[in-house]
Amino acid sequence: MLKHFQVDELDVYVHEDRERMGKAAAALGGEALRKIITEKGEVNVIFASSPSQDTLLEALSKEPAIDWGRVNAFHMDEYIGVSENQPQSFANYLKMDFFSKVKFKEVFYINGMAENPESECERYSDLIMKHPTDVAFLGIGENGHIAFNDPHIANFFDPRLVIINDSLDEKCREQQVADGWFPSVADVPGSAITVSVYGLLKAAYVFTIVPGIRKSKIVKTCLEESIGNACPSSGIRVHRNAKLFLDRDSASLLSEGS
Repeated sequence: MLKHFQVDELDVYVHEDRERMGKAAAALGGEALRKIITEKGEVNVIFASSPSQDTLLEALSKEPAIDWGRVNAFHMDEYIGVSENQPQSFANYLKMDFFSKVKFKEVFYINGMAENPESECERYSDLIMKHPTDVAFLGIGENGHIAFNDPHIANFFDPRLVIINDSLDEKCREQQVADGWFPSVADVPGSAITVSVYGLLKAAYVFTIVPGIRKSKIVKTCLEESIGNACPSSGIRVHRNAKLFLDRDSASLLSEGS
């Protein structure tokens, strides 16, 4: 590890590269999963769906002594109008890259093809209420979003657990192209169902994994500017059990002393 420091309540860890970062996040995340299983008998986890999470998920699938049969898995967002069998589906990404590698107790998917997206929000909210989130593994978008809580819709005080973003912002859609999900911005759906900021930060433990030079500007904003809806990810700074994992590239613009 290159550096460890604290910003408000948030522990920040900077590692040499994304592989070391992912393994370190998996080690501490795995420790939390084992602890909660020992205490409660099972654990409820929300996972982000993004290439930024690849090294975490790979390492987490190999973490020793996790009884995956006691883990209930959720994912945090899905495009409206995209089915879980399409390559662009976040459910499909997790199914192929992670959920198929270990045997979970249950996996709960958001249905992007639901006839009534508002009813789907209610259904997924009910599932989360029945399985209160113990651990959330997050990423941060280039516009500061967590899940699909873009700055123009993010609301730290909205008590709903699952909401609709019916106007994904341009920077968010550009990132989906850069990540390889779609060939052009025009192909990116304009709306999505997402677990809210409130819903994500209700987790007992929050682990945020943010590698890469493309994230360096927003990491600086998240850690060094005001906490608020303009940078939704800044909310992790007030969570008492939150940890942020960076690599050398994503931490490259942080001020000296951070």
